[in-house]
Amino acid sequence: MRPLTAAALVALLYVLHQDVWFWRDARPLVLGFIPIGLFYHAAFTAACSIVMWLLVKRAWPAHLE
Repeated sequence: MRPLTAAALVALLYVLHQDVWFWRDARPLVLGFIPIGLFYHAAFTAACSIVMWLLVKRAWPAHLE
């Protein structure tokens, strides 16, 4: 993975973390019972985990191991 791609992924996650669109109302409910803000943060956490896994697998320098 190129360093520019890795930096773009991290920057994208940084921008997505600044969620100001689900603060005023808990509606709509996802799956009928999960408030949208909670679901957004759960999905964001899963996305962060996937990006971190990609960064460790593809962007970590092999000579440091």
